[in-house]
Amino acid sequence: MKKKIVVLSGAGVSAESGVATFRDADGLWEGHDVMEVATPEGFAKNPALVLDFYNQRRRQLFDVQPNSAHKIIAELETNFDVTVITQNVDDLHERGGSKQIIHLHGELLKARCTVDEHTVIEWAGDIVLGQKHPDTGRQLRPHIVWFGEAVPAIADAAIYVEQADYIIVIGTSMQVYPAAGLIDYAKRNAKIFYIDPNPASVSGFNNEIEIIKMRASEGMQIVRDKLNNIAEHN
Repeated sequence: MKKKIVVLSGAGVSAESGVATFRDADGLWEGHDVMEVATPEGFAKNPALVLDFYNQRRRQLFDVQPNSAHKIIAELETNFDVTVITQNVDDLHERGGSKQIIHLHGELLKARCTVDEHTVIEWAGDIVLGQKHPDTGRQLRPHIVWFGEAVPAIADAAIYVEQADYIIVIGTSMQVYPAAGLIDYAKRNAKIFYIDPNPASVSGFNNEIEIIKMRASEGMQIVRDKLNNIAEHN
């Protein structure tokens, strides 16, 4: 029976592939206020702007490739039962080879109608005003969880965290809720690896946490070797 690993990943993993992290140091997303491009209110006010913002993000996916961090995470499936729980909306974990992925904040390569969140369809091209969902006949929107919207996958994600023997936190400060609350579901004896060149404070946790102050790809090489060594001796 393979031990269970949960990987909690964020923008820092994709950044090494050249995917721009949305939020810059000045708090803007690609020059836009977050309220303009990542809220239901912003979409209602200026849907064309929001659609164009995500069209640009979607097009960027075809110019980037998974990096060694994505690939090493997938390699762990040889010796472990691995679930990736990501805040990223790109498909780089999939292309890197991971088989079991939960996208907390949606996926750029999917769309849904503006009325029913369950009408999700595959979508690789642009979305423009007037483009309707084939089943509902309503305007299409990106399959992205915007600020102020519920995170449907959070309950399933919490169950996987509860069952994990090892947790890898990588490319995310785990400061944004509800994703940040997932670590609270870890069982007492679960070992946590926290990979970040500038890690946030980890005080207040009951678990053993090993902090690795490196970029995602470098840190994953260290964690892979540690975990494979454990697997070989168990």
